[in-house]
Amino acid sequence: MATTTAVGGSQIDVQGLVSQLVAAERATPDAQIARQTTQVTTQISALGALMGSLSTFRSALTSLKSVDVFSTRSVSTTDDAVLGATATSKAVPGSFDIDVVQLAKAQQISSGAFSGGSSSVVGTGTLTLSLGDKNFSVAITDANSTLAGIRDAINSASDNPGVRATLVQGTTGSRLVLSSSQTGAANKITVAQSGGDGGLAQIAYSAATPGSYTVIKPAQDAIIEIAGAQTTSASNSIDNAIDGVSLTVKQETTEESGPVTVTVAYDNAGVTARIRNFVSAYNALAGQIGRLRSYDATSKTAGPMLGDSLLTSIESELRSALGAPVSGQAEGFKNLASIGITTQLDGTLGVDDTKLNKALSTNFEAVGKLFGSDNGIAARLYKQVDDRLKTGGAIDTRSKNLTDQQKAIQKRKDDLDARMLVLQQGYLKQFTRLDTLLSQLQVTSSYMSQQIESLANMSKK
Repeated sequence: MATTTAVGGSQIDVQGLVSQLVAAERATPDAQIARQTTQVTTQISALGALMGSLSTFRSALTSLKSVDVFSTRSVSTTDDAVLGATATSKAVPGSFDIDVVQLAKAQQISSGAFSGGSSSVVGTGTLTLSLGDKNFSVAITDANSTLAGIRDAINSASDNPGVRATLVQGTTGSRLVLSSSQTGAANKITVAQSGGDGGLAQIAYSAATPGSYTVIKPAQDAIIEIAGAQTTSASNSIDNAIDGVSLTVKQETTEESGPVTVTVAYDNAGVTARIRNFVSAYNALAGQIGRLRSYDATSKTAGPMLGDSLLTSIESELRSALGAPVSGQAEGFKNLASIGITTQLDGTLGVDDTKLNKALSTNFEAVGKLFGSDNGIAARLYKQVDDRLKTGGAIDTRSKNLTDQQKAIQKRKDDLDARMLVLQQGYLKQFTRLDTLLSQLQVTSSYMSQQIESLANMSKK
């Protein structure tokens, strides 16, 4: 036997023999571990794919499992540049003609011109400014008695409710312009002065005694007319004119332009998109289930969960929930088929768009209840799928069992490696001793051969 590593000096390949013996010893358990590892890994992968499809389907059901999600309304206007609108679930479908009489405006007033510009000295004392029912005071001393100083004192006041001061330069000098940050007729600006040298009287203002001021923009409410009624609002956002509808006025209408029509409707497009998402998610789940339980007769290849009771029960539950009628529904809205959603030959769902649109247009609320009532299709499907996916459920239990099996297989492999290491060391000791013994016998044999040869040579003499 040829050797590359003679441990004891003989011609025996100790390492090669030991490796072959150990390999032969572990071949059977290694094959068993490999088969079990593949089986468990395949089952874990299959279960993960099933969980992923169920989770995606559950997400699609979320947007349909309550009648509340069907309460969304769509709203449009014939001229969004004049009037914008949004609607809540309280809005009743219908059309409304609205005239925008006037927009809400924030008041702006401009003082007379001061020929000395921003450095013009106005006076000292106390200025008390009001904006609606809120007021604040600023002290004007010699240090800030100029037009620019008064501007800065107003703008920097910590309790200023929204009066903004700026200076506008013109050919005749500088003017103090006061602007309200709040729209509405109630938010008028007044400026009163007291104490000091009396110079601040030049910039005092009220509606009754405007002094040198000119009204650039009046403080006014928004006014709209709808269904023969007039509604006012301090802002250009109006929430109380139509139940569930918020309006935003942007321009005034005229006799030539006529009123703007606001139309509130059920959100058929949004609901259709949700239903289609539900159908797509179900079909993806059905396809996944089909692959997991498939069998190819030609290649004799079975899906990883063929005949699995867990998969069979899930599929049975889904089909039952899809097909069962919903109690308490209006005639013609008791099941999915009645609104155009039917099961195809391959087990997937198909949608008849014409029939679905007709159902939504005929009785939108009934379609909502078909999916989202307590016993609705989406509601009961969601509960079934959620029960399957929840912690402690059948899938979670199966997953934990497979993980435990995977750990047990790994332990068996580690134990086998440890046992084979001991066996290898034992074989090495045995064959090393044998190798040493053979080496010694070889030396003895060589010595005896030499002695015999010496005796033969002596006899020839």
